[in-house]
Amino acid sequence: MNYKWLIKTGILLVMGSSVRAQEDKEYQFLHFTSSHTSFPDTGRVNGHVYDGILYTKAGHYDDSSVLLCIPKQLKPDQKIDLVFWFHGWHNNVDTAVEFYALARQFIASKRNAILVLPEAAKNAADSYGGKLQQKGIFKYLVQDVMSELKKNNIVPGNEQPGHIVLAGHSGAFLVIADILKNGQVPVNEVFLFDALYNKVDEFTNWINQNKEHHFIHWFTNHGGGTDEMSDTMMIQLKNRHMDFQLAEEKNVTPDIIKSNRILFVHSLREHNVIINNPDDFQLLLENSFCLSKN
Repeated sequence: MNYKWLIKTGILLVMGSSVRAQEDKEYQFLHFTSSHTSFPDTGRVNGHVYDGILYTKAGHYDDSSVLLCIPKQLKPDQKIDLVFWFHGWHNNVDTAVEFYALARQFIASKRNAILVLPEAAKNAADSYGGKLQQKGIFKYLVQDVMSELKKNNIVPGNEQPGHIVLAGHSGAFLVIADILKNGQVPVNEVFLFDALYNKVDEFTNWINQNKEHHFIHWFTNHGGGTDEMSDTMMIQLKNRHMDFQLAEEKNVTPDIIKSNRILFVHSLREHNVIINNPDDFQLLLENSFCLSKN
């Protein structure tokens, strides 16, 4: 993958364990740490070299933060769904939530859910998912999220997670594929933004597991191979007699999203600007197969 875009944006929040870092009239942020995020991990104990640059463990692979975006209109008496967002290269949870307006889009979608951003390789050119590639680690991360919500009186003490959606941009494809294979938690939907670089079999196998699984890849011709891999996956789906739809971005409507279990959306825009303005993350959330309105 030749993606080298560097987000130059300030840190939005102050890190801390169980700290309500920012509040808005429509939502609040909550930061905490979990031992079941990607890092630290033995696979990056000596850092990682890409394109001649060393990304050291310190500062790139030692952050176990999780950022939660919690709507003020959440209905805790109903099952609380979780939407996990995994960022791509040269990013972190704070810059991603700001640059792509993830919190604004999430709240505007009016889903009775919580947005969860676990830290991945921080400000690094790396798709490696760390501990989340291991069997059962994602299950424990979900448990940690629910425990933190209960501890802060966001949800009742006996609450169990509802539906789970995995979404992400660019290099996030790898950790999402690993979770589908090894997470040991049912996942209902996957939304990829210019992020299909490999792991076609993992995504296809997950789609086949349940006829209600919903998969969308929103791709460009500027993602370093996501267009070619989309073609590859569509050919494989056709050979397996699996129905899918390919649509141009300008023609996408809520009905197209809701009526196609497997959807590929081709965009003429650039790799780093297909998530917001217009707000495509919000569009997918609003037309989710499983997320309910708050």
